[in-house]
Amino acid sequence: MFSLPIRPTTSRQLARIDRQLRTLSGASDRQLRERSATLRYRAAAGESLHRLLPEAYALVVEAADRTLGIRHYDVQLLGGIHLANRCVIEMETGQGKTLTATLPLFLHALRGQGVHLATSNDYLAQRDADTMRPLFSMLGLTCGVVVDGMDDAQRRQSYRCDITYATAAELGFDFLRDRLKRRAAAGASTADQSELQPVGRELDFLLADEADALMIDEANTPMIIGAPSPISDQKLSLYQWAAQTAPHAIEKQHYRYNLRERSVELLPAGRQWARQQLSAGLMDGNSILDLFEKLERAITVDRDFHRDQHYIVRDSEIVLINEATGRLGEGRQWQDGIQQAIQAVERLPITAPTTHAAKLTVQGLFLSYRHLAGMTGTAVAAASELRKVYKTNVVRIPPLHKSRRQALSTRYFADDTEKYHAIVDEIIAIGHAGRPVLIGTRSVENSQRLSKLLRDANVPHQVLNAHQHASEAKIIALAGRAGQVTVATSMAGRGTDISLDDDVVDRGGLHVILSELHDSPRQDQQLWGRCGRQGQPGTYRQFLSLDDAILDQAYGDQAAAGYRTHRRGNQAALLSTAQQTLEQRRRQNRLTALYHEKRRLRAVWEMGRDPLLDVM
Repeated sequence: MFSLPIRPTTSRQLARIDRQLRTLSGASDRQLRERSATLRYRAAAGESLHRLLPEAYALVVEAADRTLGIRHYDVQLLGGIHLANRCVIEMETGQGKTLTATLPLFLHALRGQGVHLATSNDYLAQRDADTMRPLFSMLGLTCGVVVDGMDDAQRRQSYRCDITYATAAELGFDFLRDRLKRRAAAGASTADQSELQPVGRELDFLLADEADALMIDEANTPMIIGAPSPISDQKLSLYQWAAQTAPHAIEKQHYRYNLRERSVELLPAGRQWARQQLSAGLMDGNSILDLFEKLERAITVDRDFHRDQHYIVRDSEIVLINEATGRLGEGRQWQDGIQQAIQAVERLPITAPTTHAAKLTVQGLFLSYRHLAGMTGTAVAAASELRKVYKTNVVRIPPLHKSRRQALSTRYFADDTEKYHAIVDEIIAIGHAGRPVLIGTRSVENSQRLSKLLRDANVPHQVLNAHQHASEAKIIALAGRAGQVTVATSMAGRGTDISLDDDVVDRGGLHVILSELHDSPRQDQQLWGRCGRQGQPGTYRQFLSLDDAILDQAYGDQAAAGYRTHRRGNQAALLSTAQQTLEQRRRQNRLTALYHEKRRLRAVWEMGRDPLLDVM
């Protein structure tokens, strides 16, 4: 049955699963549930999950076959074995990570302490929970989902389930709110206790879907529950003045920019210049240090925070865009005055800055679980960081089918205008062959720019970005049809399988166009991994130019302008080096942040305070 090159210990586990499967083929549904209940009793009695694994996995395989009409392949069983042993597995796109996840989820749920699967957005959490619920139900386990908009009663019910699907953000914020409730309950009267009941349970086992995105790219993303502080009319005027003044500030003359930290510091000449820009009455109730600080934040926003790339404006509110996934960061805000500076730029109502009632990073949340595992299509490249930070080994699972994906030669252009017109030409040519095309862009702004060019060329297409997140399922369902053109941000790069029509497979499969380099090669790989899934044919090509934003991000605006002027003949090496530089910088920043966070936690603990609630 199994013919994969694997270790002897793993091979023995696979053989045991095979033997258990033979005993289940003639069992009734009721007998399957009874055997599942027996395993739960044995787990509660202290028997190790390692000993229970073969029978548990066999039950999951049989239940999936009966309820979903699909059966776990050898590679999925192999992945499930490693996930039970604090590993992050790399499985290629289309190899069935969603079904693989059911194996360790069921195994760890046997202890009755609740297990969580963390994913990147509500749509995937709801989809996967609904899909796998019949499987778990056949084995006597409950399956819940936590999504945005649920009240405490609904959340409590979902967390009381044996298995809970949710985003990392929902898990983190609920964990923080429960912590605040427990503190408040300690000094509350009996009558108030019911309103302060936590919704969750202790953190036992977490399985991270798209693990490198959550555990690496979003590791330092803060989840903050804020306590509002008052804001005066004088402060409002200062924010508005700073937003109007910042675009006129000149780098190296008025301020110094730190590319690594993305921070601005006014120079002495800049401070003198700022004083000269003051209007009458602006300093009433404000200090000169407040003025300098607000102007530095406003210059940072003018340089580094752009509408339709880092945020959108919806219903007169700023909504963050997650750069790694292209999705909206609902409920998140920038700190240290950045949020207010952006509101001033967009001429929106300026909200009061918040103090931190509770704070936790995604990394801190994951490290709070007793047991941790992850799965993704791009883990090997991040293996050293995953091992260093999370103490998880990375294992590559061999593909079930040999890849038929073809990389076409990268095309380089002098500027963006030439590049985007060439992309449109290739889209038209591929569409005439009856193949679907997926075009990846880094920002909402660029997806809209390409969409306009396609409209001008009378090319029907769909756009998937942070503005269309509610239509994601419908757009993805159509993306594999003959001649379909889909322009997407990174939203289409993770957690989405594009199913192809049969005639599309015969014509060569999906064609993916990468219009820019991402910060990490892993993100590029996730996008072109949409084609050629499960042994199907597919092609991809990169279209790059020296106008691409990665040069500015890696080297700064002035240095990037110099490269564009003097090194046009060496585009491939220049762009590749820029991506490597940016990835290394982000990695170093993450490790530095981890070091400082550990020191902060140790200092707070030594003072006898709660490091999550007593934020320093």
